[in-house]
Amino acid sequence: MFKLALKMTARDWRAGQLRFLLIALTVAVAALSATGFFVDRLRSGLERDAHQLLGADVVISADLPVDPAWRAEALKRGLVATDTVVFPSMAQAGVGEQSTSMLASLKAVGPGYPLRGKLKWTTDPAQAEQSQGTPAADIPAPGTVWIDAGLLGSLNTTVGSELKLGDRSFRITRLIASEPDRGANFLAFAPRVMLALADLPATNLIQPGSRVTYRVLLAAPPALQNGAAVAASFQQWLDDKIKAGNIKGVRVESLENGRPEMRNTLDRADRFLSLVGLLSAMLAAVAVAMAARRFMQRHLDACAMLRCLGLTQNQVTAMYLVEFLMVGLAGSAIGVAVGFGAHYVLLEVLGKLVAADLPGPTIYPALQGLAIGMLLLAGFALPPILQLRKVPHNRVIRREQDPPQVAALATYGLGLGGFGLLLLWQAGDAELAAYTAAGFLGAFVVFGLVAWLGLKALKPLRGAIDHQSWRFAITSLQRRPGATIVQVVSLALGMMALLVLTVVREDLMTAWRNATPPDAPNRFIINIQPEQREQVAKRLQAAGVAYAPQYPMIRGRLTAVNGSPVTADTYTEERARGLAEREFNLSTMATMQAENKISAGKWFADTPGSAEASVEAGIAKTLRWKLGDKLRFDIAGAPVDVTITSLRKLEWGSMRVNFFVIINPAAMREVSQSWITAFHLPAGQGGVMNALTRDFPNLTIVDVGGLLRQVQAVLDQVVTAIEFLFIFTLASGLLVLYAALMGSQDERTRESGLLRALGATRKQLSQAQLIEFSLVGALSGALAATGAAAMGWALATYQFKFDWAFSPSVWVVGLVAGAACAIAGGWLGLRNVLRQPPLQTLREA
Repeated sequence: MFKLALKMTARDWRAGQLRFLLIALTVAVAALSATGFFVDRLRSGLERDAHQLLGADVVISADLPVDPAWRAEALKRGLVATDTVVFPSMAQAGVGEQSTSMLASLKAVGPGYPLRGKLKWTTDPAQAEQSQGTPAADIPAPGTVWIDAGLLGSLNTTVGSELKLGDRSFRITRLIASEPDRGANFLAFAPRVMLALADLPATNLIQPGSRVTYRVLLAAPPALQNGAAVAASFQQWLDDKIKAGNIKGVRVESLENGRPEMRNTLDRADRFLSLVGLLSAMLAAVAVAMAARRFMQRHLDACAMLRCLGLTQNQVTAMYLVEFLMVGLAGSAIGVAVGFGAHYVLLEVLGKLVAADLPGPTIYPALQGLAIGMLLLAGFALPPILQLRKVPHNRVIRREQDPPQVAALATYGLGLGGFGLLLLWQAGDAELAAYTAAGFLGAFVVFGLVAWLGLKALKPLRGAIDHQSWRFAITSLQRRPGATIVQVVSLALGMMALLVLTVVREDLMTAWRNATPPDAPNRFIINIQPEQREQVAKRLQAAGVAYAPQYPMIRGRLTAVNGSPVTADTYTEERARGLAEREFNLSTMATMQAENKISAGKWFADTPGSAEASVEAGIAKTLRWKLGDKLRFDIAGAPVDVTITSLRKLEWGSMRVNFFVIINPAAMREVSQSWITAFHLPAGQGGVMNALTRDFPNLTIVDVGGLLRQVQAVLDQVVTAIEFLFIFTLASGLLVLYAALMGSQDERTRESGLLRALGATRKQLSQAQLIEFSLVGALSGALAATGAAAMGWALATYQFKFDWAFSPSVWVVGLVAGAACAIAGGWLGLRNVLRQPPLQTLREA
C-alpha cells in the first residue's frame, strides 16, 4: 500500500494537483515560523542573561535609602553586597557660552559592582556601539566618569574631556560598552553616566523631591555553601518582613521575578506578532481547504476505478493519508526554512531595539512550525479527502452522480476544531483567541454579505452596456455566486490587513501630530527649588517664552483607602496595581488648570482645616475611587488624609503639566515641595537651557520633542516589521483567490470551449475575464478600504482619543490594488483556459 501511495503521489505531483497545496502550507508555516524564531531568540537571550539583568542574585530596590538592618542581615547570612543609586539629571560639557547639556541617567556604583555579569568598557565609540569592550576590573576612579558613546556626539565632547554633574566636574575616562544590569531595554532614552558612589554627595544633585532609585545588590560568594539556597532564604525573610509591615516603595527582585516588565513586553510582542502571522495562517487555511476540495473532486473517478479493482475503503483512506502526510511534511519543512530566513529580516528591521548578541535559535520554533503545518493539514485538507472513501463503485458508469456529502459537517467540524486549537495555541489566551476568531469570522460574514448584495446589484446591469464581453463577465459572476463571494472576501481580508499598516497607519500618525498644537510645550523643567522659581521664570521670559506656569510637585505614596490599608492584594488588575504601588506626583493649587474640566463634584473651596482632593477621572475608575472616598498618602514619612470632592477630565494631548491628584493648598501648607513647569521653547534658544543647567545644576530639563521623535522612530521600526509580516498575509489572500479560481477552472474550460464552438472569439473571452476580475478586485478593494478606514477611526476615537479625518486615498489605493491583484491572480489561475482547442474541450465534456 505504501508503494501504491508513493506512485499516486508522484502521479498527482506531475499533474500539478499537489503544488498549490504545498505552497499554501508553506506560506502559513513561514508566517508563523518567522515570528516564532524571532521571539524564541529574544526569550533565549533574556533567560541566558537573567543573572546579568540584575547584576546579583537578589536586589533590594527602594525609593528611599534601604534600611541598614536589612543589609546587615544579608551580610550576617554570608552574602556579599554592594550599592547603586540611579536617577535622571543633566550632564553638561564645555565651558561658558559653548557649553551643551543633555538629560542623562546617572548611576553611582559601589565597590565590587557588579556582583554578577561583567561591566565592559572601551575608548573606541565604534566598539561601544557594538557592545565590544574589555571586562572592567573596578569601578570608575574618584573624579572620573564612564559614559555611553552616544553622549560624545550629543554633547560634542571626547574621552578625556570634562563633564559637569551638579556642583562637581569629572573627567571622562572610558566608554561603557556593556552594562550587565541595565537590561535589554526597548526604550532606553537617557544615555548612561556612571560614577563612583563616593563621589555622589559632592554633586549635590539629590534634593527633596528628586526621583531616585536606591538598590542594594546581594549575591552568594563562591565559597558559601548552598549559596543559592541562602539567597532564596534571605529573599523569603525580607518578603515576609515587607508584607508584615506593609512597607511601601520597596521591591525585592530575584532571577525569578526580576525585570517582569521586560517579560511582559516580550509576551505582548510575542502575542501581537503571532496574531499577525496567524491572520496569514487563517487565510492560508481557507486556501488549503479549497485546494483539497478540488483535489477530491478531480479524484472521484480515479477513486471509483480503484474501488472496482478491489481496494477497500480503508485501503483508499490509507493511500491518500500517506500521500497528504508526505505533502504536509514537505510543506511544513519548507515553510520552517522560509520562516527561518525571514526572521533575520525582522532582526535587521528591529536591530536597534534588541540586544546585538542574541543566542542562536533553538529547535522549538522548527518543531512548532511542523506541528502547525500538520494541524492545518488535518483540520482543513483531510476532511474533503476522507470523503473519498465514500465514493461508490457505480460512479464509473454513472458520472453524473453528486460527490459524497454524508459526513461533510462532521469532517469540517474537525477543521474548525483544529482552527480553534491553533488560535488558542498562538494567542496563549482563551479570551484573546475568542476575540480574534470572532473578529475574523465577523469580517468574513460582513464581507460575504456585501459581496452577495453586490452580485444581486449587478444582475440588472447585464444589459446596461451593449458589449458581448460585458455580458459574458456578468453572466459568469452570476453563474458561480459561491466562488465569486469567496474570491471577494479572501482578497478583501488580505488587503484590509495591509492597508491598515500602510495608508491608514500614515493617516493615524498625521492625525496624532495634528492633535498636538504647534505651540504645545516641548520642554519640561522639574526639580525647581522654591528659591529658584523667580530666577527660572525671568530666564524663560527673556528667552521669549510667553507661557510657563509653575506648579508644585509633591511625592506621596498611597497607603490606605477608606481606612483599609493598600496591600499587594488590594488590586488584582495589573495596571491598577502598578498605579497604586508607585509614588504619586501630587500637586496643590487654588485654581484649577484651564485644560482640566470637572466631570463630577465641585472644585474645593480651600477652607482652613479641610483636606480635599480632586482626582483625574481615569485613574479614579481604574482604582475604583468615587466621590467621598478618603485617601491616605505618606508624604515624606507623614500621613496626610484627604477626601475626594471632585473628578476631573484632563487633556493629555495638550502636553502641559497634568496631575492625577491635586490637594487643596490649606492641607499642603507645611509640606516640602519642588516645582515643575512646561513651556514651548522657540527655535534657536537652546543655549538658554544650557545656561539654566549650568547655573542651576539640580534642574532636570526634558526635551519632549526629542523624546517624541525617538518614540516615533521606535514605532516606525516596529510597524515596518509588522508590514513585513503582512506580506505573508497578502500572499495568503492571493492564494485563496487563486484557489477559488482554480476551483472553477474545469467549469470555465468547458464554458470557453462551448462558447468558442458557438462563435465567440478568444479576444471576447479574454476581455470578459478581464472585466470579471476587475469587478471582483474593485469590490474587494472597496471592502478592504472601508474596513481599514473603520479600524483607523476606531483606533483614533477610542484608543488614541483624537479627531479622525477620513482620507480618500485609502479607497483609491484599495480599488486600484484590488483590481490589480485580482487580475494578476486571475491570469495566473486561468491563463491556460483559452489555449485549449474547442474540439478537445467538447470531447472531454
